[in-house]
Amino acid sequence: MKKVIGMTASALVLAMSFMAGSAQAGAVLDRIMANKTLTVATDANWAPQSFVNDQNELDGFDVDVAKGIGKYLGVDVKFVTPGWDIITAGHWQGRWDMHVGSMTPTKEREKVFDFPAVYYYTPAAVAVHKDSKATKLSDLDGKVVGATTTSTFEAYANHDLVLDAAGAPAFTYQFTPGQVKSYANSSTAFDDLRLGDGTRLDAVLSSLPSILDAQKAGYPIRQLGDPVFYEPLAVAIEHGDPELKEKIAAAIADMKADGTLGKISVKWYGVDYTTTK
Repeated sequence: MKKVIGMTASALVLAMSFMAGSAQAGAVLDRIMANKTLTVATDANWAPQSFVNDQNELDGFDVDVAKGIGKYLGVDVKFVTPGWDIITAGHWQGRWDMHVGSMTPTKEREKVFDFPAVYYYTPAAVAVHKDSKATKLSDLDGKVVGATTTSTFEAYANHDLVLDAAGAPAFTYQFTPGQVKSYANSSTAFDDLRLGDGTRLDAVLSSLPSILDAQKAGYPIRQLGDPVFYEPLAVAIEHGDPELKEKIAAAIADMKADGTLGKISVKWYGVDYTTTK
């Protein structure tokens, strides 16, 4: 009898462990579906990827992609805007469920995050003041270059960039700054660059769409040379919920297949950045 009871108890413990593991595996997705709300972290000041529009609402390419994922899941989307360094540090502790903010998937970041799907590829480029005498990228050797902190742009400027995600084209370092200044976002860096050539910065390294958007907004800047690298950009979630990972991957695949993702890219960039072809 004791043996039977012991076996029953062992079986119960095993079953409970399995159930706990299953609940843990899908905990984030379960919460999203129960609350009918997907909480997404993104940037509030990085047009045209994400920014606050005239109606005081978040808008932009990344925002529309996040809304598309929410639509696929059948839930509402709520946005939060923590700092980039806070997002990339991980340990979100349930404050948000997913990041849609143009994060480059790397092996180092894979220690913290899962990347369910790459949703577009963007060129990184250099902007200088319109009065700059620089005519080629190597003219920035020894100069002061601004870039968003902990970004791939900053890593490139520091000659410390690793693009090991599938589909990432090869690149070379085309200039060596004398100083790299870190900024909370590219808009703040552009604000310093617009003050004048060499006043605070000699150049800013950022995404080409952000540079073009700043030009449209009247910033006295111009692109210098060709893009310095192209990066695949992905949705990010923390480890531990394979079901959520699968759902997000399916959502992006569906948006690619029906043309929605390409249309969103053309809407915001005028170009389909969702493919490298």
